[in-house]
Amino acid sequence: MKKWFFDADYLQACNCDYGCPCEFAAPPTPGFCHGVGVWKIERGKYGDLSLDRTGLAFAAKWPGAIHEGNGTVCLFVDEKASPAQRDALLEIGSGKAGGLPFEILATTFSTLLEPQFVPFDVKINGLQSTARLGDNFRITLEPIKNVVTGDPEQITVEHGTGFIFKKAECASAREGSVALDQMKFAYPNKAGFVARIHYGN
Repeated sequence: MKKWFFDADYLQACNCDYGCPCEFAAPPTPGFCHGVGVWKIERGKYGDLSLDRTGLAFAAKWPGAIHEGNGTVCLFVDEKASPAQRDALLEIGSGKAGGLPFEILATTFSTLLEPQFVPFDVKINGLQSTARLGDNFRITLEPIKNVVTGDPEQITVEHGTGFIFKKAECASAREGSVALDQMKFAYPNKAGFVARIHYGN
């Protein structure tokens, strides 16, 4: 098993209410989980192979809470990645390379769809960040608005035992969607996060 790591900006959108009860060890808002996330990798390595300026993403659905398993996932890789980088990112994203969070997430999936190699257009701008991956994957974040005044809220989650992120800014996902033959969902104005992460094995 090769040593790997990467430092990345991370965007996430899901079908839960703002803040996402999963971050508080509670069941997902509607009782099931549909979500998308993308890592814009600034720098990284898989053995001696550079992962700098590549991208990895997922679209996933679970019939209940994530830890109850039986999930379906599709991995997305930036088409600019070389064949070796694509293989490395798929090894990492599928959990085969070990390391958090992927080795834990892999235990919750029973179906792994064919990976998608598509253009990544990820713009990191705090709570205004966006991700467009090919024609079928979207994340558009904006600040959560105060329900009385309409002013933007500033909310941070610090999750010391979290394995996706330890700290994240809470956003409203104006758009969080995927449209594949085997997986299609869209959830406007639901939970979103933006975080800076470091992963490795």
